[in-house]
Amino acid sequence: MEPSSGLKPKCSEFTLAAVSELSSSPVSSSSTPVVARFCADRGVVELRFCQDSNFIDGFDFNLGTSKLFKLGPVQSLCISESSDSNKEKSYSRGVTIQFRNEEESRDFHSAFEQWQSVDITQGTNLPNGTISDVRSKFDNKIEPSSAKMYFHYYGQLLHQQNMLQDYVRTGTYYAAVIENRVDFTGRVVVDVGAGSGILSLFAAQAGAKHVYAVEASEMAEYAGKLIAGNPTLGQRITVIKGKVEEVELPEKADILISEPMGTLLVNERMLESYIIARDRFLVPNGKMFPSVGRIHMAPFSDEYLFVEIANKALFWQQQNYYGVDLTPLYGSAFQGYFSQPVVDAFDPRLLVSPPMSHVIDFNEVKEEDLYEIDIPLKFIASVGTRVHGLACWFDVLFNGSSVQRWLTTAPGAPTTHWYQIRCVLSQPIYVMAGQEITGRLHMIAHNAQSYTIYLTLSAKMWGPGAEQGGILQTSSCKLDLKEPYYRMSQPQPYTMAQEQQPHQLLQVQDIPIHTEDLEEPELLQQPLENSGAQLQ
Repeated sequence: MEPSSGLKPKCSEFTLAAVSELSSSPVSSSSTPVVARFCADRGVVELRFCQDSNFIDGFDFNLGTSKLFKLGPVQSLCISESSDSNKEKSYSRGVTIQFRNEEESRDFHSAFEQWQSVDITQGTNLPNGTISDVRSKFDNKIEPSSAKMYFHYYGQLLHQQNMLQDYVRTGTYYAAVIENRVDFTGRVVVDVGAGSGILSLFAAQAGAKHVYAVEASEMAEYAGKLIAGNPTLGQRITVIKGKVEEVELPEKADILISEPMGTLLVNERMLESYIIARDRFLVPNGKMFPSVGRIHMAPFSDEYLFVEIANKALFWQQQNYYGVDLTPLYGSAFQGYFSQPVVDAFDPRLLVSPPMSHVIDFNEVKEEDLYEIDIPLKFIASVGTRVHGLACWFDVLFNGSSVQRWLTTAPGAPTTHWYQIRCVLSQPIYVMAGQEITGRLHMIAHNAQSYTIYLTLSAKMWGPGAEQGGILQTSSCKLDLKEPYYRMSQPQPYTMAQEQQPHQLLQVQDIPIHTEDLEEPELLQQPLENSGAQLQ
């Protein structure tokens, strides 16, 4: 039986090298392959192991009470959780799993998380006005400790103030709502993740008939106070404390409004809650504010940043630290620093080529599409230099009936609290002007409300015989979007030679979008022919 939630993961079977219970000899795949199989035919989602088409006794795990840990590149540990009489968690049994290669290990971990999020007790969507009596989709896919920290963070006024004082963010939302009063007047609005309630108040100002402000953190109480303190608007706003995956509403919404964007657009995985709210509460052909998100990417060259990160690990090169040789940990420390995405505001003249974009249409995307995002990369270098990694930023569209307005986090535009993000390679690659750069940005969601990023960049051969040649250089890295390096708040001074012409800055004006625009989205103008980072 396949999961009935409509969230069928991409893969349900994996051939393994071996599997064994802890302290037991392995079941080897030397003669007959051992297969790990995800299934949901006994009322729960399970991971089972079989050989010769027969399930191995004792090797079945309820994914709702199990956890998977990575022991090495091709080895993992799956343990089953149980509770004693004092309701304290303990682990009753476990198996070690040996994979045939790193790619299959990666795919298995991704499938494990996806199958954990399957809710087989529900239909395709929870009907409006009901609450599930079992764990919600959110609880099934998010680690409780992560959720606790997340809601604690957003339950504090100082963090809400930080977002409210981002005047690019707040001002753009206000303009998008007020300039499109025709969309709000007399309409029912649901504010998804309402926070302080500011967007609900904007919707009421625009003439909304009623606004339901849904907020799961303790901030719901503060939102209630703020709304009560503005009675003219507040009489049309109802604050509901709870998750959008669980709460009930007395009516459908004509409009959803939300600020679900995190770093790199998808961090914190609130976009998934926004999509669930769409499926549960929005009337057919209802509007979403915002309605489209775009992730923009371009290779960059920044020698200063690369040296800064590499130098952090120099501490571990000490051979006599109070009589201790630290050098055995140098390699691990070096890779650890390069596993952190860098969050800062950088000068757009550091970009090596025009950017490309990945479009997410919030009106059409499915929740499971956000579990794994795979973006093929292709650029043409504008300058000969060392490429140190991939720079990323995002924008979102408020597609109002009167005015279409963009909120952008692009380099060169006014800085927001999201800044930009850069994935830095521990091994830069060299390119010539006009050379093709290819690669892949692969993001896999994990249960700490973020993503594991796998980035690969390659430079293809250049010059005579290039058509017969292949890849010249390749560099890869693995990063955790949950653990970024918050570097600085403003771009560093950019030193330019007098004869060097400035790179054309990013366009930050409002730009209308049409259906055909989504095929080849462009945010940047083409750079000047000889622009870019010149490194000596």
